[in-house]
Amino acid sequence: MALSSEQLKAALPEQLKAPLEKLDNAPWYLKDLPTYLKAFGILTVIYIGLRLYQGEFAVSAGLDSYEPAFEQYWMRLFYIELVIIALFTTGLWGYLWYSRDRNLDSISPKEEIRRYFTLTMWISVYTFAVYWAGSYFAEQDNSWHQVAIRDTPFTANHIIEFYFNFPLYVILGGSAWVYARTRLPLYAKGISLPLTLAVFGPFMILVSVGFNEWGHTFWFREEFFAAPIHWGFVIGVWFALGVGGILLQGVTRLIELLDDLEDAP
Repeated sequence: MALSSEQLKAALPEQLKAPLEKLDNAPWYLKDLPTYLKAFGILTVIYIGLRLYQGEFAVSAGLDSYEPAFEQYWMRLFYIELVIIALFTTGLWGYLWYSRDRNLDSISPKEEIRRYFTLTMWISVYTFAVYWAGSYFAEQDNSWHQVAIRDTPFTANHIIEFYFNFPLYVILGGSAWVYARTRLPLYAKGISLPLTLAVFGPFMILVSVGFNEWGHTFWFREEFFAAPIHWGFVIGVWFALGVGGILLQGVTRLIELLDDLEDAP
């Protein structure tokens, strides 16, 4: 039997109830703050869990793709990831589209301000996912291939990095884009260049993965960061600077909305 939120709170220790009560009483413009913090927590648990899984099985079962243990611990994880990514994408993007606001011209300044704060939360969750994918997991890939023979594209690190972490941040970035287009008048009127670049650029990193694997398989065996075959990754990351443009657009519009609130009777 599922417990209600009030029953769950009653079951928590006293030291945990106070922070939750504060979140429930958050200002109107931070209505989505509890969901935002939960997203951060869930992502952190996922990434730490995957890293611990690597530490446990990457060397003991991930060096030889012909061993039965590789199929058990890594290819099985690969198939599970594909299912999770497919379901998560369909569910999240479907929800954002079908729950879109069909009357954007009639929303109040107060509601629009709240949505800008929510968009900022979406962007920060997206950049958090990019950070994890491009730091702890991507940086270790170079070290991995310096010491392990690449006998399959589905290495212990690639299965997590290329087939879960990269698609996950692409999904979250796309979600931020869809949210802005379907809930904020400024972004619904046309395509925002900063928002599109900030989402599309890092997406191209995922496309570069295919070229990278082809090159390493057929003509470039070493794993040097500065190798030309890796330049596509760098350019993709540069596009993430479009996040600054998103914030500039949002702040400019927020100033107008705050003026409207002050002038309201």
